[in-house]
Amino acid sequence: MISPLWLLVYGLLLLALVFLGLGVVTLRRRSRFGGALHLLSALVMLCLSALALAVAVGVHGYQAFTREVTAATVDVSRLGPSSYEAKVAFPDGTTRSFHLRGDELYVDAHILKWKPLGTFLGLHTGYRLDRIEGRYRSIEDERSQPHTVYVLQPGGRLDLFDLARRYPALTPLVDARYGSGTFVPMNGGGRFLIRVSTTGLLVRRSGGASAPAASGAR
Repeated sequence: MISPLWLLVYGLLLLALVFLGLGVVTLRRRSRFGGALHLLSALVMLCLSALALAVAVGVHGYQAFTREVTAATVDVSRLGPSSYEAKVAFPDGTTRSFHLRGDELYVDAHILKWKPLGTFLGLHTGYRLDRIEGRYRSIEDERSQPHTVYVLQPGGRLDLFDLARRYPALTPLVDARYGSGTFVPMNGGGRFLIRVSTTGLLVRRSGGASAPAASGAR
């Protein structure tokens, strides 16, 4: 569906063309005043359409930069002390299960962020899920207790990520390529949404509330 702003841009451009045509016809009839008036009106319409276009582009870019997508849904079940089963469901419908040891769920990914021109062209933040692991709250436990880490199957937007890496011509559109990780206390289990935004990975509990997670680039 075309937004009202874009309809306004097209409408103003159409009016500019109409006034331009009227101005040319009027000048051919040797009416300089009428022709000049129509040409001036066409110029005003062009300026207004350029202003409306700038606003439309800005709104589009803002929507793209604030967009979030779900990279995976993780259902966590407690098996015992510091022992959990994590069932990961990907957007394409595939699922995988992992046995995690620790107190916190950790997930990381490769992130591809586009510049404003890229987002205007419809390129949204790209990602490739990398790994899932269990994380202990205590550093001593992290050093001494069993550690579990698994490779995650890619969960979306792989084509754009690989494309930007393979073709240097896309470099002007790329803002950054980096690693992002997030972890959240499993607290006996629950359902967690692994979300991707332009700032990286984040975790939300199913239902929309933010989980008490920590994240950072790697």
